[in-house]
Amino acid sequence: MPGLTIGDAIPNLELETTQGKMRIHDYVGDGYCIVFSHPADFTPVCTTELGMLAKYAPEFEKRGVRLLGLSCDDVESHKEWIKDVEAYTPGSLVTYPIAADPKREVIKQLNMVDPDEEDASGNQLPSRALHVVGPDKKVKLSMLYPASTGRNMDEVLRVVDSLQKAAKHKVATPVNWKPGDPVVISPSVSNEEAKQMFPQGFETTDLPSKKEYLRFTEV
Repeated sequence: MPGLTIGDAIPNLELETTQGKMRIHDYVGDGYCIVFSHPADFTPVCTTELGMLAKYAPEFEKRGVRLLGLSCDDVESHKEWIKDVEAYTPGSLVTYPIAADPKREVIKQLNMVDPDEEDASGNQLPSRALHVVGPDKKVKLSMLYPASTGRNMDEVLRVVDSLQKAAKHKVATPVNWKPGDPVVISPSVSNEEAKQMFPQGFETTDLPSKKEYLRFTEV
């Protein structure tokens, strides 16, 4: 589906949320923000997801990441639903705002429409989409799941760690990377530059091609 994707600036839309009116850029501020949509309030998978996001909120806060939910139900519906979410996840409060989009205008501009899901009136519903937005207000990562599949919050946290590490150190994270694992040095960094940038050293994998592009280090 065409629309907002990695590298695009997120539109500075004004939103009606459970915490009042706000503009997306103001809410993102100078940090990162996870903007996530869910198909509808009072639905089973979404209730488990929002509860888990509430539970993980302190971990995201440590990383300077704000959370912003979105669905096409209205604000009053969101507020009532939050009671169910918090009851399902005892000890975890929904401290992040949830935006309303009854006219389906926001989900279209944020590329969060599910073409296969409609409500009883034939209106399109939001997909189970997620954008990680950086301090420059650009989309750094997007995830898109069908309504039947709940998102993995450990993976969301992992990709945030990866994005922030890559932005800071000119590195990338290899397959199945977890915080604490070695990272790979960007191919744009020469060996001489790498020696200056990574005084702790790095290990170059010996490959049949003899090309020294697979270099691991710790940061």
